[in-house]
Amino acid sequence: MEIFEAARSNNIAALKEQLHPLNVNSRDARGSTPLIIAAYYNNAEAVKALLDAGADPELQDSMGNTALMGVCFKGYPETAKVLLENRASVHTANGNAATALTFAANFGRNELITMLLAYGANPLQKDNFGKNPIDYALVQENAAGYEMLVAAARNGMPSVH
Repeated sequence: MEIFEAARSNNIAALKEQLHPLNVNSRDARGSTPLIIAAYYNNAEAVKALLDAGADPELQDSMGNTALMGVCFKGYPETAKVLLENRASVHTANGNAATALTFAANFGRNELITMLLAYGANPLQKDNFGKNPIDYALVQENAAGYEMLVAAARNGMPSVH
């Protein structure tokens, strides 16, 4: 079983057999790393094993998305916590200048919004479409997420130009 399939299927035994510095940050045809794949499939145990083996949580796929962005898109707080506790940045932006908080706001992931704000995510950071996470929460009619983001912005989050 190759490292990507082990990460996808959460086969920890096979994953640990495959882990070594030469492949822990390898990429598939879409530019995804084993960590991005494990996170996208909500395999927190595989995510932790990969991070412990030296996987870089800041590597981006061909669209510029990180493992943290994937879990915010899908809505996986447990896996997000593992990533955040292991150096995943809330400030990294993809090719559209979207951050993990942009994804969490756009998909109504309020538990993740709370978590990302606690790690210093900026609710005012605009993407390439000129929208920030507050705008996405409003468009999605996510009143609770909108209120959290507005409160964070009012409490001194810096504006990104």
